[in-house]
Amino acid sequence: MERYWFGDLDGGRCSPAGSDPEALAGRIRALGPELLIPDWRVAEECGAVSGRQEYLASLRAVCIALTRAQVAEDLSAKDVELLQMVRTLDEVDHVINLLLERAVDWQAVIDPGFTRKYRRGGKALGGKIMRSRSPPLRQVGREIEALGEMRRRLARDVSRQADVVLPNTSALVGGLVAARLMAAAGGLVPLSRMPGATVQVLGARSALFAHIRGSAPSPKHGVIFQHRRVHNAPRNLRGRVARVLAAKLVIAARIDCYRGELDEAFLDKAQARIDAAGELA
Repeated sequence: MERYWFGDLDGGRCSPAGSDPEALAGRIRALGPELLIPDWRVAEECGAVSGRQEYLASLRAVCIALTRAQVAEDLSAKDVELLQMVRTLDEVDHVINLLLERAVDWQAVIDPGFTRKYRRGGKALGGKIMRSRSPPLRQVGREIEALGEMRRRLARDVSRQADVVLPNTSALVGGLVAARLMAAAGGLVPLSRMPGATVQVLGARSALFAHIRGSAPSPKHGVIFQHRRVHNAPRNLRGRVARVLAAKLVIAARIDCYRGELDEAFLDKAQARIDAAGELA
């Protein structure tokens, strides 16, 4: 039997599959590689269309329906919302930093005695801006403070969502780092398909390009440096810890992608292996 998107052809007898684009799109998704690529004349002989123009119009409608179904499926993936949450968190960080930098320059104009010690950030800087003689600047300070509180709440939400979407990856490095790794990879499926060496340097794009240009050594870690096991490790062991951690993260991401549940046995072995990597020989 010859199977086409518009119907089946068996021994000279053709059975059209109908004219509903949604149903035909579902047929294409269901049959997949079994479908043959026809000439429009085959569809005409089958009685599915009356000519080339109708064939092209019908094929266009089916392709649109197929694309809509694929987009809907992609957007319903469990990692899509988490991906947007992480990117929003990064944007909020960027906005806070820009506003804070502008507020510091503004305060320096108003108060020439504004010393550099306040420019390091923190509560001292925020308090200085909130006590400024300029009412508009005080309003900016309140907005920065509100954004900071919103950022803290969003970070907690990201961590909680990562525990659901990336249970094993989150168990290894924490929800926030796991979510940032997934965002840097572009999603859970791309992360699960990456080799450990790539996961190790995810987020270190600038350092990697500097190394490629020959102006810097190769980076040993990217996003995973935020995890305590890497940044608290002795400097001479950080590379080894990062390699082992990245290798275990790849396995964890694959378990999250294809099973979606916590694997305690794997986590116990992975934690022991990572701990051993950070110990001096």
